[in-house]
Amino acid sequence: MKHRQRAQKATAMTRHLITSAIPYINGIKHLGNLIGSQLPADLFARYQRARGAEVLFLCATDEHGTPAELAAAKAGKPVEDYCAEMHDVQAAIAKGFRLSFDHFGRSSSPQNHTLTQHFAGALQANGLIKEVSEKQVYSNADGRFLPDRYIEGTCPNCGYDKARGDQCENCTKQLDPTDLIEPRSAISGSTDLEVRETKHLFLRQSALKDDLDAWIDSKTDWPVLTTSIAKKWLHDGDGLRDRGITRDLHWGIPVKNGDQDWPGMEDKVFYVWFDAPIEYIACAGEWADAQGLAQADWERWWRTDKGADDVRYTQFMGKDNVPFHTLSFPATILGSKEPWKMVDHLKSFNFLNYDGGQFSTSQGRGIFMDQALELLPADYWRWYLLSNAPESSDSEFTWETFQQTANKDLADVLGNFVSRVTKFCRSKFDETVPAGGAYGDVEAALIADLQKRLAQYQSHMDAIEVRKAAAELRAMWAAGNEYLQTVAPWSTFKEDPDQAAAQIRLALNLIRFYAVLSQPFIPDAGADLLATMNATDAAWPTDVAEALNALGVGHAFTVPDVSFAKISDEDRETWQARFSGVRT
Repeated sequence: MKHRQRAQKATAMTRHLITSAIPYINGIKHLGNLIGSQLPADLFARYQRARGAEVLFLCATDEHGTPAELAAAKAGKPVEDYCAEMHDVQAAIAKGFRLSFDHFGRSSSPQNHTLTQHFAGALQANGLIKEVSEKQVYSNADGRFLPDRYIEGTCPNCGYDKARGDQCENCTKQLDPTDLIEPRSAISGSTDLEVRETKHLFLRQSALKDDLDAWIDSKTDWPVLTTSIAKKWLHDGDGLRDRGITRDLHWGIPVKNGDQDWPGMEDKVFYVWFDAPIEYIACAGEWADAQGLAQADWERWWRTDKGADDVRYTQFMGKDNVPFHTLSFPATILGSKEPWKMVDHLKSFNFLNYDGGQFSTSQGRGIFMDQALELLPADYWRWYLLSNAPESSDSEFTWETFQQTANKDLADVLGNFVSRVTKFCRSKFDETVPAGGAYGDVEAALIADLQKRLAQYQSHMDAIEVRKAAAELRAMWAAGNEYLQTVAPWSTFKEDPDQAAAQIRLALNLIRFYAVLSQPFIPDAGADLLATMNATDAAWPTDVAEALNALGVGHAFTVPDVSFAKISDEDRETWQARFSGVRT
């Protein structure tokens, strides 16, 4: 509870820097990717903005490395063109899900080129880069060294004839390229391969082990999932290993020592794991440039010597990305010995599985983000995914639970409340907030309950307890329905129209109250409800009694169409069959 109180106190005082793990460029992502980082990051960003905090919410596409080149080759396009097109596609889908990035950048940006080369130079100056000779497969036909994933052949373990040089997808056995039977280039198909010696740069992560250990120990409010993964990498087996930061590829950030050439590294690029996290910082530079701002405007978010001391930096990611963000990226920053802002809170998520199995991009199994938006508005997906977020363990998407959640929570609880209240008011009092009557003991009890629940909701949101926050929000929606059932204004009206007017006046104000509180989860519905209530004041409530008097007597509203259409059994069965295998 202490860390929640700290976070809540910090809300009004702190600037919030928020980053989501950057999605890889090779294709459209599935819903498991969405809930693993981008969507909960957006929830937190929207909430902090609603509370009045200054927020910088950044994300980007991760564009370098072997998979980008292979995907571009498969599409028959130059890799630069492919990445530019896919960035636009991913940006459009993010907009469709109402992800409120302040900037959605690109790891191939000039800003990231400059900054990545700068960090490499700083690490070299501090004695944390070493040159290592390695033996690697060279393709004479392609005229280049081949990374492990560029080599295919027959698995010696199971006989699968399309095993990669790093792993067999069929039996999952870890492999080296030299283990493969009849190895060939994944680019040209050539078998004219040989093993040659090549040199690469390695980041001496092992030299920073104690620094990283102490830094992680200082993060007492991090999820157990986050710290346990980091500690495992630090201490299991041989512990934290030095890691290569260069590759023999054409597509990437050229290896330089700051702005100087690096002798012996002329035809190499930085390895994608090294440059991708640096894009978080570079993305702020892209944002400033896009807004016509000065360098100081982004440095105040990232440099503690330039004003970032009051920034609280929160990262969001799936558990598979935790080692890079708790060890490798921090090693880069710590090793630079420069005053860069380090992450304060790292929120990691388990995996969302799909209908008895796993989402699979390669097999087209599961729902992909573009397809989801074709079926239903974003709010349906946002609410389901966030209210079932895989926080404490892996969770599973099933069409039955998706249908039940949408129909019960959105249609029956929130949507039904709005419809009943506005239609009843129109039929008995017209489309304005009615006069008459006064709030009594039942209303006072509801207000007291909502005041308590509002505090709990904020506490969960401050602590980034996504499922608990969703449950508290739903409980507030349900409280409105329970109030209607208790006071039954349709019956009260027959005996005491003035008292019925007071009950409906409270209920109409509840709609605005719900709209504001719901916007971080379901932004379109929240905006629609505010428009329905003709409410121009969307300020976050602090005093519930005051909030439930915001719409005064005579305030005009409109009766909305159905807020949330229910998902039919027929639609559910059709979608379940459609997304069970190969993407169509």
